Amino acid sequence: MTQTGVDHVPNPNTRPEAGGFDSADWWRQAVVYQIYPRSFHDADGDGLGDLRGVTEKADYLKDLGIDAVWLSPFYPSQLADGGYDVDDYRDVDPRLGSLDDFDAMVHALHGRRIKVVVDIVPNHSSNLHRWFREAVAAGPGSLERDRYIFRDGRGESGELPPSDWQSVFGGPAWTRVTEPDGAPGQWYMHIFASEQPDWNWDNPDVHQEFLDTIRFWADRGVDGFRIDVAHALAKDLGEELVDSHALPNEFEEFGTHPFWDRDEVHDIYAEWRRAFNEYDPPRTAVAEAWVHPDRLARYASPDGLGQAFSFDLLEVPFTAENFRRAITKNLDEARRSGASSTWVLSNHDVVRHPTRYGLDLDTLLERLEERPLTPSGGTDLSVAAKQWLLLGSPEDLLDRDRGLRRARAAELLVLALPGSAYIYQGSELGLYEVVEIDDDQRQDPSFFRNPGKDQGRDGCRVPLPWERTAQDFGFGGPAHLPQPEWFAGHAADAELSDPGSTLNMYRSALAARREMQAAEELEWGPLNGGDVVHIVRPDGWESITNFGSDPLELPEGGVVVVSSQPLQSSLLPPETTVWLRHRTGGR
Repeated sequence: MTQTGVDHVPNPNTRPEAGGFDSADWWRQAVVYQIYPRSFHDADGDGLGDLRGVTEKADYLKDLGIDAVWLSPFYPSQLADGGYDVDDYRDVDPRLGSLDDFDAMVHALHGRRIKVVVDIVPNHSSNLHRWFREAVAAGPGSLERDRYIFRDGRGESGELPPSDWQSVFGGPAWTRVTEPDGAPGQWYMHIFASEQPDWNWDNPDVHQEFLDTIRFWADRGVDGFRIDVAHALAKDLGEELVDSHALPNEFEEFGTHPFWDRDEVHDIYAEWRRAFNEYDPPRTAVAEAWVHPDRLARYASPDGLGQAFSFDLLEVPFTAENFRRAITKNLDEARRSGASSTWVLSNHDVVRHPTRYGLDLDTLLERLEERPLTPSGGTDLSVAAKQWLLLGSPEDLLDRDRGLRRARAAELLVLALPGSAYIYQGSELGLYEVVEIDDDQRQDPSFFRNPGKDQGRDGCRVPLPWERTAQDFGFGGPAHLPQPEWFAGHAADAELSDPGSTLNMYRSALAARREMQAAEELEWGPLNGGDVVHIVRPDGWESITNFGSDPLELPEGGVVVVSSQPLQSSLLPPETTVWLRHRTGGR
């Protein structure tokens, strides 16, 4: 066997088949890097990351080797939910820049052959959106109020919420307004925070508002859209609201829930698809839809959004069986929808995967005295990680070295799979969840609305470390969430100087991935089974992941392109992935 480790640096500008920057189907095999703008890089020193900060790091992103950037919301917002409470869908939060800054960022990224995807938040606006302020001012029965979901309260004088429904962030899903005459008035619905009133998608004004928004950003060069809570827009509450105990289970009684995953939502996305297709190339979209697997294909259909996230790998423990099952399931779903698969290990809503993979699950579950953590009988790793946070993040339950080792193995496996890979900022630095955040420093509404039940998502949103010895680790200003001391070892400049770092592993893997032929399918290799996931691509590339505790003898004849840990001669260490390439183009 020939071994080159991470020294293999292919030509980053080549890709053997369709799917490159200039192709209409660029998204099918894209590596997309998620940026949470307020925590990426701060160019003006005010402590919040901004759009100029993204522009300043455009070369870093190019050198990393990604195909696209996905920007979490950068719109005007009071940050009641990290920017997902939008005051104005067609502007930039002045703390993050201006429309001119946005245009400059798009120009800089496109000049480096990086596509731009932006977040659209269509289930709810901010309560400071001009239409919501007009709705409150106009009073009951008005055309303005019909753009949102208002109902009279229960009780003798309407003092009780219209139903006992609870919001995702805790507390009632209804908030009462004061009418123009000063009297207590109607209630408005909000699935999430009270600052996020839900739109009424039965109103044609709402449809036009979002068509205008899509075209506004597409006209400015945006290549695609990530659709937040895509399964919640369409609602049919009925005249009489049922109590929460009578609500159907949307994962069992398909299309019957008043506001989750209703069939009518796809009429909205068919309308959007027509707008996407007005452009050349057509604009792309990916749905965030937490629905039953049998329901996901419609969100990803060519007549709808075109692609949908799969979140399986956010939830399952690090075992070969779990990963094999997820890979098979997701490729089957993509086949049914005509889309390509999406692979996600971390995002802005979950505990970072090096921490998840480092947890001692058996001991954690014993301390919780809860087994299992999900109704289906399995252990949801994301839920377990949140429970670990609630216990005070005891370090004796976390093996950081093992967590990072497993994370690197999982990342390399995911990048070898056909489909789109989504990388959350900081994953390329091997960042763990930050737990050193005092309660008075937290910002996530889920923490404040669920005291003692949810530690929130701030730990994965801490500003990135760029320079090991610089103030605020080179973020650019006093970080809005505290950066721990251990960030120094994960700073980008420190990792660039370390050949074995996670950052350099990513750079080598993404450069190598560009030499792979675009593929929608894979075949299982002869070593697949037990603790080994062995996949073979049609162009002579293969990926072998050893999930077990014993070294594995590698097959003869392959050139080692990149590995997640140093190899031991011809042995693949435990919890390690290696990519091999056969010089003849076949096995």
